[in-house]
Amino acid sequence: MASVALSEAEKVYIVHGVQEDLRVDGRGCEDYRCVEVETDVVSNTSGSARVKLGHTDILVGVKAEMGTPKLEKPNEGYLEFFVDCSASATPEFEGRGGDDLGTEIANTLYRIFNNKSSIDLKSLCISPREHCWVLYVDVLLLECGGNLFDAISVAVKAALFNTRIPRVRVLEDEEGSKDIELSDDPYDCIQLSVENVPCIVTLCKIGYRHVVDATLQEEACSLASLLVSVTSKGVVTCIRKVGKGSLDPESIFEMLETGKRVGKVLHASLQSILHKEESLGPKRQKVGFLG
Repeated sequence: MASVALSEAEKVYIVHGVQEDLRVDGRGCEDYRCVEVETDVVSNTSGSARVKLGHTDILVGVKAEMGTPKLEKPNEGYLEFFVDCSASATPEFEGRGGDDLGTEIANTLYRIFNNKSSIDLKSLCISPREHCWVLYVDVLLLECGGNLFDAISVAVKAALFNTRIPRVRVLEDEEGSKDIELSDDPYDCIQLSVENVPCIVTLCKIGYRHVVDATLQEEACSLASLLVSVTSKGVVTCIRKVGKGSLDPESIFEMLETGKRVGKVLHASLQSILHKEESLGPKRQKVGFLG
């Protein structure tokens, strides 16, 4: 993960500020930076989104392709995640530097989507044991400015909200052979329900307090962080501790409560923005770098 070098004086300044609930950029401990969300930014995908959180810039594309259901889940489709850490985000990602981080983020996404409530996978099944939709979710990290997991989870949810899957009919002839017919109408499609898709809230322990949406400088002052995957209803679906430091049980419980509280606000804001952007229709002005 990208890092920044700080002097001891800078670290003391940041830690003391957090203890007083006043961070370097003027935010409180539970405040996010301004989040920019734009959907439908890549034309050759089933759904896409770009999220900018401070100096963290994420692009997500979702591609729906037909595949064969897994043996253990014959009546469900499934999701595949791939995370590419671009060398332009930070020099540390050059060569194979970003591969480990990309694998770590992809594994975290698999964990938070590894339940029946996040996405209705049965709606992705076309014909049990034979055909299903496979959603390939490609994440591209363009710029790294701290709090990667939160920004990526928001971008994935926005891209899934924007995803449109063609409607399919299974036709069976007199001999029993099946034929798949794809609708030619671009507006005759299925939209995924993302109401229960969780977002990640990362809480960094700095001194005796914890903060959300940490910058690179604040991450350099933290030895341990807690990733909390929370739904719009405040239900925690997954937690993961990162960093070489330790967390005591009391801190973990406090961080969980903060994660649930902040997560519900994050979901409400995101849903409001996504529905507002969708209501503008295809003629909306694109303002992102791909506009």
